[in-house]
Amino acid sequence: MNQYSPMGFRLMPPAVKNLLIINVIMFLGTEILRSKFNFDLTQYLGLYFPDSEYFKPYQLISHLFMHGSLMHIFSNMFALWMFGAAIENVWGTKRFLFFFIFTGLGAAGLHLLISWYRFGEMHDGIIAYQNAPSPEAFHKLVIDYFPEYKSAVSGFINEWTQHPLDTHYLAETNNFIRNQFELRLNIPTVGASGAVFGILLAFGMLFPNTMIYLYFFFPLKAKYFVFLYGIFELYSGVMNQPGDNIAHFAHIGGMLFGFILIKYWQNNKFKKMFK
Repeated sequence: MNQYSPMGFRLMPPAVKNLLIINVIMFLGTEILRSKFNFDLTQYLGLYFPDSEYFKPYQLISHLFMHGSLMHIFSNMFALWMFGAAIENVWGTKRFLFFFIFTGLGAAGLHLLISWYRFGEMHDGIIAYQNAPSPEAFHKLVIDYFPEYKSAVSGFINEWTQHPLDTHYLAETNNFIRNQFELRLNIPTVGASGAVFGILLAFGMLFPNTMIYLYFFFPLKAKYFVFLYGIFELYSGVMNQPGDNIAHFAHIGGMLFGFILIKYWQNNKFKKMFK
């Protein structure tokens, strides 16, 4: 494959540089507003599920520039620079920036689609419980959809089993379910990870035999690294472990839409670039 570099090689090409600057400014601004003025910018710029009262369409873009912690932004920005600089040097700034936004939107779309499916399942499970409430049915509901509370509610379930006719227990379960459903509905998604995973996929396709050193010691070709990382993210997303606050399907979405766009470019108007 011949590689075309429209700008010559730059260690910090324009799009990568400006994306780094914007993300750092947004992170610092969010932290300052939260600590000094008790104002949470994430509530406005993070991506919420469409059924949430906090959802706004612009969040599909704005969430790409928000991060939840110092380690979160550092890992994303390091990967953006490490893999993105090489790609921007090959593609040029406009095409790279389009790819970043496109994969970020694709990642958000798949994440929301999976969330819609999971919320639907949860809603159906709640309705089934409310139609036939019992200690056993509540225990199953908690295990299926709120497993992190399995130990916390065990004593409550034992007490309800001993007093099955006490409506107080039923009211408590309905309050618990409502609070937990609303809590999950109003958790924002933040970060450039989806777009970064799209860039990682592009790096593996453009530079498949480049060696990547895992933990700086273990060499692995980029194409294998990307493949294994994708499998890991898919496995993690399907398993959906309690307490895992990583949007794994957003990562998969970034890679999937990145692959689709690159293949489109290869087969259409940008075909010469990828010969």
